[in-house]
Formats: sequence, structure tokens, C-alpha cells
Amino acid sequence: MQLASRLSKLEESATLAMSRLARELKAQGKDIISLSLGEPDFHTPQFIKDAAIEALNNNFTTYPPVPGYDDLRDAIVEKFKRDNGLNYKRENIIVSTGAKQSIANVVFSCVGEGDEVLIPAPYWVSYIEIVKMADGVPVVIPTTMETDFKLTADALEKAITPKTKMLIYSSPCNPTGSVYSYDELKALAAVIEKYPDLIVISDEIYEHINFKGKHESLAQFDAIFNQVVTINGVSKAWAMTGWRLGYIGAPVEIANACNKIQGQFTSGTNSIAQKAAVAAVKADVSVLTDMVAAFKNRRDLCLRLLNEIPGMKCSIPDGAFYLFPDISAYFGKKCGNTVIRTANDLSMYLLDEANVALVTGEAFGNEKCIRISYATSENILEEAISRIKIALAKLQ
Repeated sequence: MQLASRLSKLEESATLAMSRLARELKAQGKDIISLSLGEPDFHTPQFIKDAAIEALNNNFTTYPPVPGYDDLRDAIVEKFKRDNGLNYKRENIIVSTGAKQSIANVVFSCVGEGDEVLIPAPYWVSYIEIVKMADGVPVVIPTTMETDFKLTADALEKAITPKTKMLIYSSPCNPTGSVYSYDELKALAAVIEKYPDLIVISDEIYEHINFKGKHESLAQFDAIFNQVVTINGVSKAWAMTGWRLGYIGAPVEIANACNKIQGQFTSGTNSIAQKAAVAAVKADVSVLTDMVAAFKNRRDLCLRLLNEIPGMKCSIPDGAFYLFPDISAYFGKKCGNTVIRTANDLSMYLLDEANVALVTGEAFGNEKCIRISYATSENILEEAISRIKIALAKLQ
């Protein structure tokens, strides 16, 4: 069977691939601990589930409008104003089937053949692939642990060319957990302002899982407000990954384009998920205090345990629920016939030897690191890192 040539340039999501492999091994009876997926182990809050049940009982079971129900879009407008100081209108809001579709809609609306898209590394795995599918050219800007894996204004300016169309970044960041400060974003905004045709996707899906205080949005800077598309959703903070709902705040031209594209691909997002999301978006974020505190405790536990492992080098993330340690000290070491040459080699070794599933940093644009998700219980994390420590000690 001859499939479309575009498939040859599309990589499988490394996180989903590792999760699939972990499930297959579990089905074979192996005791696998998976720290690969970015999925909270908390349940969706009851008041959100109650809103979904009410929607079912009120027969919200027909096709919803493509951009989302008006009450949800209005609630998102209020959320952006309340939490982020951003003054969007209903016409700027498009609701989609997850933040991933939101990002894809924007990229397909704005990026054409040969357009360059700047992506600081480490980056979320899907950014690169979405750009490639839109016939754009991903331009990776490396960052280092010494700068907390964050893009600097100087690096951004040096990367911009006449072909640059877009910048995509996240804060809090997946996979590093880095969080941009007000001053850091202000410096980036000063550069972006010089290039009025540059569009920025600011991925803020981990907004509320922030251990350093107030979340800062790039679109707060008035001079570039109409160049920024703010991505958010309910998956992470509200433990609603399976509900599949994300949204954008965007200039009206981009919002209209996303509406047009979505109308031909998926139409409107699940009606019941939308009614549940109204409850989530309107809720006081203080509801999340205990969950965020639990994530911070898990982060601190993992950092303490990982720092006890020789050769493990780890920054302190200020948000999300990932650690991104540098494990290059193990390159060149071996156990039996297994030789560790890359982060992918180490990830597969830990899966085989320790029964712990992680994701190679190569998938996120950094060949020296691995990503560890700590979105699970402290007992499981302690067991997983104990296994990792024992397995790494066997490498000589």
C-alpha cells in the first residue's frame, strides 16, 4: 500500500511510544513503573464531573458550535482577565479538542512552505512535528542547564531571519519545568516588538502548576499583544486529560482562521466536556492549592533522591511536573553487552534493567538528558528512583 509521502517526515510521539511500550510490557506480566506520560494522578474534581452530569441530563448532546459554546468562551475571556490580565473578547477565543489541536490549528493557519519557526530546546515533542506537517522549517535554538533551559533575548534576536514566521515556547516548560519571569518575558517582548510580522505561540497549559508564585503571560505586554497566541486548557491543572479540551486567545484574524480549519477537521469540541470546562474555568484556583503542594513535595523528594545518584545532574524546576536531568556522565559505560552511547540507550537500559519507563531527552531536543514525570505517588517515585539507582550502579 502506498501511503502519503508526508508520513515519512512525521515521527511518532516519543512520550506516547514509551507509554505504549510500558503498557505492552505490563500486559506481559512485567512490573513496570511508568514515569513517561505527563498525566496527573489526581481525579477530576467532583464539581466538574457534576457539571458534566447536569449537561447530560439537560441534553447537551447535539453538535456544538465549531469555536465553542458562548458561555464557555465568555468564561475563558473572564479567566484570561482574572488570572493573566489579558483583555480578550469572545471573538478571540477558539475551543479545541485539547491544547495540541489548538497549537496545530494556529500553526496550520500561519505557517506555509519554507517559513521558519523558532523553537527553543528542550521543547515539547509535538512542536517540531506539527511545524513539519505544515511544511514549515523548524529552527531549534539550544539552551543549557546553566540558563535554566530558557531562551534569552540575545539568542532569540540572533536566530531571527527574513524567513522567520513564528516562535513557539512554553512556560512552565515541558520537559524542563522552567518558568519564565516577568523580566525575562519583558526582554523577549522587546525583541519581538522589532519584528511585527513575527507570531508567537505562548503555550501556558501548565500555568497553575507553578511553585514560584504568579504566572506571567507574554501577551501582557501591550506592544506585542496582537502578535501573541496564548494556548491553555483544562488537562493538567484540573486533571482532565481524558476530556480533551484546550483553547486559544488570539488576534481575531488568527482565531477566524483556526475556526475555519477546525470546521473541516473536527468541528466543535465534545459538548459535555465543554460544559464541564465552564465549571473548571470559572473556579477559584485556590481549589488547586493541595494538588500543587503535592507536586512540589514530589519534586523535592525526587531531587533529593536523584542527587544521591553519582553522575546525575539536575536543575530545580519551578513548575509543571517533570525533571530533566543530565545523564551524560553515563555515556560510554556498559553493563554486560549493553553499551550506553545516548540518552535513548540509557532510557531503554532503565526500562529493561530497572523496569522503569522514562523518555529520552533526544525527543525533546537535548541529547544529554532524560525526562522524568513525577505525576504519581511518593511511594511509587521512591521505588522507581531506587530501581534507577541500582541499575545505574551496574554501569561501569
